[in-house]
Amino acid sequence: MTQVSRRHLLAGAAGAAAVYGAATAHAATTSDLNICAAPKFDESFDLVVIGSGGAGLSSAVMAKQQGVKRILVLEKMAFLGGNTAISGGGFNSYDPPRQQAQGIKDSPELHFENTYDGGDRRANPELVHAMTENSYAAIQWLESIGMKFKPNVYQIYGGLYPRCHAPYGSLGSDYIKVLKAQCDKLGIEIRTNSRVVRVLRESPLEGKVTGVEYVDKSGKKHVIEATLSVVAAAGGFGANPQMRALHDPRMLNLTTTNQPGATGDLIPLLQDIGAEVTGMDFIQCNPGCPPGRSHRIIMHLIVRNFIMVDLSGKRFVAEDSRRDVIRDAVLSLPKQTAFSIIDQNGFDETNPGHQAGILKGFETGDAWKADTIEELAAKMKVDPAVLKKTIDDFNAGVDAQKDALGKAPKMLRKIERAPFYAGYAGMSVHHTMGGIVINSKTQVIDRRGHIIPHLHAVGELTGGIHGTNRLGGNAICDIFTFGRLTGIAVAKGE
Repeated sequence: MTQVSRRHLLAGAAGAAAVYGAATAHAATTSDLNICAAPKFDESFDLVVIGSGGAGLSSAVMAKQQGVKRILVLEKMAFLGGNTAISGGGFNSYDPPRQQAQGIKDSPELHFENTYDGGDRRANPELVHAMTENSYAAIQWLESIGMKFKPNVYQIYGGLYPRCHAPYGSLGSDYIKVLKAQCDKLGIEIRTNSRVVRVLRESPLEGKVTGVEYVDKSGKKHVIEATLSVVAAAGGFGANPQMRALHDPRMLNLTTTNQPGATGDLIPLLQDIGAEVTGMDFIQCNPGCPPGRSHRIIMHLIVRNFIMVDLSGKRFVAEDSRRDVIRDAVLSLPKQTAFSIIDQNGFDETNPGHQAGILKGFETGDAWKADTIEELAAKMKVDPAVLKKTIDDFNAGVDAQKDALGKAPKMLRKIERAPFYAGYAGMSVHHTMGGIVINSKTQVIDRRGHIIPHLHAVGELTGGIHGTNRLGGNAICDIFTFGRLTGIAVAKGE
């Protein structure tokens, strides 16, 4: 993002508010036109799920396993998976068998403390407890339906503790493949190119939710009844610059790691029927494309394997810091641009999907590889003597088990095995922690603190779980833990 004056920043925010306000006003007007007359339904299902990412599909599959018969999943994009499919897939959870084998002491209580404190104690403690106390059951459930995890847990970037589970395959798409197979097996219908434009309630701010209206690829409208519940799982708004800037003007011009469908369309539709929101200005960034670049290089997910340096070749932040700390450190750099560096050990432990991205970066000019640090520095256009001293000093700190910037000893590993790799690391919008207010059964709460009957919300669409800052690995934990709990709650009629 280029430097802008306060006047330009406020103008950008005002423009964002105008665009977003127009969109929400349209949604409200559309609802008002149909609010008095009972809708005529084209079809009826027991459960309608909006969104086919990890949150939506896990809710649908668990509900079906619990006895809910007629289930429809609506996805506005032409493809399934949402942000889950393009994520790294790291799942934070305590795991007695895996962690004990690695000599790691962990518990739901420690996970709660890390999460609650890591979000500046701004999350709803009830939701954090629900997530950390039920996460291992979600791991076991996923494994029972075919999901495979690597045998060892690790500390993911921004995760603060070694409890992250890596999919055995490449990326978060592994989850979607497993869940789609279950949908096919269980007879759960999924319709793509189906954009929900209205959530139906008995009256504007009272009564139960009765269904949804969606528009298909041809523009035809369909009105669907949901006799048990509607589950809103359409994701956050990380790919909606105007909506981001409405709540934090700094986010207007940043790139994003999100897939293009993550535009938060459902949030104003739920507000129209009374849903409360919280924490909408809590927006997280991750290493991504710097200003002017378009190919993302991912070398940072395994904290002990990488270091970050600025354009002069010097380290500037402890790489195991909270994500918001690293975000602010990078955004304060000249040109808001840094580099991530790993050696061959780090590359070998990078998952195949991200390895492919690094190799592509050699072609796009976003990543480099060399047999010596000096050669790598030359390709990065960094002073070789400065970068060599940075690496030497870091490695000396590893030997001494005392890092100059405070990186924890357990997260220290030398950069020593050739060849060496480097890639651009700017800051891209990654996750929106704010959204719809829910309780621990994922029932949506209205502006007066009351449950909206027959309406659940799960995943990045919701707020109150992560506070100001989401820990790495907690998004996947969130969507599958609460997705499973949502399916159970819907089957119980809650």
